[in-house]
Amino acid sequence: MMRIKKYWFLLIIAFIRLNGLGQTTIILLRHAEKDTTLQGSTMMTANPPLSKAGKERAARLVSILEKYKVDEIYSTDYTRTKETIAPFANRINKPIQLYDPKTISAFAEQLRNENKTIVVIGHSNTTPALVNLLVKENKFKTLDDNEYGTYWIVKIKDGKAEAEEMKY
Repeated sequence: MMRIKKYWFLLIIAFIRLNGLGQTTIILLRHAEKDTTLQGSTMMTANPPLSKAGKERAARLVSILEKYKVDEIYSTDYTRTKETIAPFANRINKPIQLYDPKTISAFAEQLRNENKTIVVIGHSNTTPALVNLLVKENKFKTLDDNEYGTYWIVKIKDGKAEAEEMKY
């Protein structure tokens, strides 16, 4: 009986490794272009919606993210971040969960242990910082204000994280 349990255990472990289970994949990106024509929209406390170009980018993002089997979506509680991911969230019928960009260290630890595929939408400064926390290296710099097409794919397996920087 003990021998049978041992074989079942080994079979389950082999299945998990062969099917990529036990891996966390996190796709991180900055929000799309914001509408800076609105009064006060360039102030640090502003919460502008997406511009026409931003809405077009959000629509294109759907086809990029569709190839992943996304389990969860996280966004900061800003109009531009939620509007960026809303078309994709609607397409796959997943809720947008909120996270606080002021507590990204704790959020990074939470993400590292999820064993899921997750999309995270943030900002020009918080997204690269979150990638750095996930890979445990100071590798990626704050994005320029006009850079909206960069995203990262972080894969974490057996406690080791690797990040790939991509463009869309």
